[in-house]
Amino acid sequence: MPGDTPPIVLSFGLSDPTGGSGLQADLLTLASMGCHGVSVLTGYTVRDSAGCDEVTGLDPETVASQARMLLEDMPVAAFKVGAGARAEVVSAIAEVVADYDEVPLVLAPDFTLDDEHVLAADELRETVTDLLVPQTTLLVADVSVLIALAQPDGDSEPPTIDAAISQLLSSGCEYILSMETGSHRVVNTLYSEEGQIRQDLWDRTNQPMMGVTDTLGTAIAALLANGQEPPEAVREAQEYLYQAMQNAFRPGMGAWVPDRFFWARSNDDEDAADDADSPGKTPPSGEARH
Repeated sequence: MPGDTPPIVLSFGLSDPTGGSGLQADLLTLASMGCHGVSVLTGYTVRDSAGCDEVTGLDPETVASQARMLLEDMPVAAFKVGAGARAEVVSAIAEVVADYDEVPLVLAPDFTLDDEHVLAADELRETVTDLLVPQTTLLVADVSVLIALAQPDGDSEPPTIDAAISQLLSSGCEYILSMETGSHRVVNTLYSEEGQIRQDLWDRTNQPMMGVTDTLGTAIAALLANGQEPPEAVREAQEYLYQAMQNAFRPGMGAWVPDRFFWARSNDDEDAADDADSPGKTPPSGEARH
């Protein structure tokens, strides 16, 4: 007898041939979290683990057609939107997901692939802010991205992070997970219109890491697809990401990659093996304030 279909999550994003970020990383994360991942390509990159040489966005009509064919065929339980590459592509995505407003949407925008290749044109940020943020269940971004989204044209004095979060929530976004990296800790704070909901402190890794925001956003989408409420999904997704980063590996000469299947690997350390029995359930070594 065939088994039940696992929750289906549709991810929009760039192709990353390294598997460290983008759609390839999303599909690994979704499989690890017990979901079936389907994907819509927004563009492709020419890159390795050390850097990116080229980003090419697809035609918006192609992006929309990919998504609509999938949605007419399969019951999608959650959306995850990563890098859109072009404003026109973001507009096409926003038009598609608007027809499925009952499906939770996790937005994890990526405006830069590295220090040298910048995707964050004003028009792209404006389109994300105007068309996608108001439809978003949960926005995952670091402080600089949140400020950029709240002030996409960059013409005036940038807002404070509190003002940026308030502005984005007032536009219709339900939750925002703000990521702030310090010298020794990462501080992730979840907000809604009612204010701060939870704050988690994590030990910072010393290695450069690929796909951190993609992994966290996709893990949250997987948990929402499994029926969890956003605050609980945020907590459990962070624990999953922490373990994946603790078990990260370096496949090439550049950045490290989170091991999204850390729980499936054999481990000589007995305690680590015990942790792997329950992926995403082991609390981090850092503190947490709820």
